[in-house]
Amino acid sequence: MSAGTEKIVSSIMSDAQIKADSIIQEAENEVSAILEEGENKSQMEREKILENAKKQSQMKYQQIISEAKMNSRRMELEAREEVIEEAFKKAEDKLKEIASSTATEYIESLKKIVTEAAVEIGGGELSVLLKTDDAPKIEDSIATIEKDITEKTGVTTNLEIGKNITTIGGAVVKTKNGEIEVNNTIESRMLRFKKTLRSEVAGILFQ
Repeated sequence: MSAGTEKIVSSIMSDAQIKADSIIQEAENEVSAILEEGENKSQMEREKILENAKKQSQMKYQQIISEAKMNSRRMELEAREEVIEEAFKKAEDKLKEIASSTATEYIESLKKIVTEAAVEIGGGELSVLLKTDDAPKIEDSIATIEKDITEKTGVTTNLEIGKNITTIGGAVVKTKNGEIEVNNTIESRMLRFKKTLRSEVAGILFQ
């Protein structure tokens, strides 16, 4: 091979090597870019998974806290209700004790209870129902009670002691024909006032 031919061949080989090196470099760059993109996507996926896990964990935590607060509040309310009911029970026991005595305090209260019920009806011909032990406590005061009711209603009032009833104390007052009746027994009064009293008792017990 002549010197000229060798020179041409050498030049061609040199150009080919340069192109080959360039192609290889481009391929390597492309591979690196692909790998880097894959790495970035993988990192983003990992971060997304971690973020979702964090959100779910936070939601679960809030749910547990919320349920714990609700259960705590329910238990507190149940405990308060139990204490309030116990207070009412003690009050009822005390009223039973007073109503079973001949204490002036109860007798005066009984007269007031009968008067209030009769005035609510509007006076007139009325029947007063009491427990067995209470009738003798106000028999001597009937005339005075009738006069008080008459003055308050403007209607002439006559009271008649009716049949005995089963009650802690207090009275049921009704018209002779039975059309109108006011239950002013201790049990009935406690039931009527229990809602208001419950708030007051709660305020005293849990202030």
